[in-house]
Amino acid sequence: MDENRALHVVDALRERGIDAHLAREGVYRIGVRVVLHDGREAVWDTDGTAGLEAQVMRDGVLVGYVPSIEGSEDFGHDLTVDAIARADYDRPVAVERPVAPPPSTALPREGGLFRRFLGGFRER
Repeated sequence: MDENRALHVVDALRERGIDAHLAREGVYRIGVRVVLHDGREAVWDTDGTAGLEAQVMRDGVLVGYVPSIEGSEDFGHDLTVDAIARADYDRPVAVERPVAPPPSTALPREGGLFRRFLGGFRER
């Protein structure tokens, strides 16, 4: 996933109250990390493939996954955010809920005042 796209997806998820963060795994492997508040986290799209999928990790160990979502290689911003918000992580092989849960209280954007400085003015 492109860094700017991942950053905008994280912002949109945080506006919905989902505890999302930018995930960096290496130099060019960037995605979205969703903290699940039970000791697990879902790491979306850091593998460099075109489709949208995630690994669910607990203490660095794979405990589940979200299989590649059909047609997700053509998803725009809104569909990507909706797909991540609809994921149901309660099973080892996660499924997509028919509708996203209602938004909760928005979380603040990450990076604060110096966000553009830290990103080298790359954000668009």
